[in-house]
Amino acid sequence: MVISLEGRIALVCGASQGIGKAIAYQFAKSGARVILLARNEDKLKQIVFELNKITNKEHFFICSDISNHSELEPEVRKFLEVFESIDILVNNTGGPPPGKIINAQLKDFELAFKQHILSSQFLVSLLIPSMKEKGFGRIINIVSVGMREPIENLGVSNTIRGAMGSWAKTLSREVAPFGITVNNILPGYTDTKRLRFLISNTAERNQTSFEEELFKIVQKVPSKRLGKPEEVGFLATFLASEYSGFINGTSIPIDGGFLSSI
Repeated sequence: MVISLEGRIALVCGASQGIGKAIAYQFAKSGARVILLARNEDKLKQIVFELNKITNKEHFFICSDISNHSELEPEVRKFLEVFESIDILVNNTGGPPPGKIINAQLKDFELAFKQHILSSQFLVSLLIPSMKEKGFGRIINIVSVGMREPIENLGVSNTIRGAMGSWAKTLSREVAPFGITVNNILPGYTDTKRLRFLISNTAERNQTSFEEELFKIVQKVPSKRLGKPEEVGFLATFLASEYSGFINGTSIPIDGGFLSSI
């Protein structure tokens, strides 16, 4: 089976690093033209340059905070006018800061809700009309295994991940008749800048070393290693393809067997 995204236009959020960047690369290598969304313009320019060179196609970027909807809307509409539709949307944004839920402030929940739920709803409201008209659409949400099993010291994140799962499941049932699917990817411990930040935070809290805390995490994973961002990219590419047309409303862990639930 050869997965081809030839002729598709994809908008990938959080695409300047980590999992978002890996997904953008896999989409481009599979034939899609990619619009990268993130806040770091220098990184975006470099990635677009690399993708253009690798694929001999023109790729694009939007430099914006995903929660700044008034700034983001005209940029997205500009691409909708050029391409008529954006076929694939990857909702992906950085997780809330670590901390116990009992210590969280209301503003922490408000910010997380705006960055995740409201921004995803905002982008969906812009893109779904043309997806419906085309009879094809793929909405892929990068969430977390914390949606299934709460992770220690990630109180706000666990809460928002659960809300994201409910939002996506509801949306999936509403748009399914139009050839649009909505699925969640639940990464486990994946080797990203965010994970390294969280490990460093834990080491500081426990007065241990980064290496000690990393070892503890790896021991929790049956595969005895961290995941790679590109492995999430492979799954996202399949879910973005025509092969996944009957996969809808699911939440797929990619965690090396970490989750203990069935």
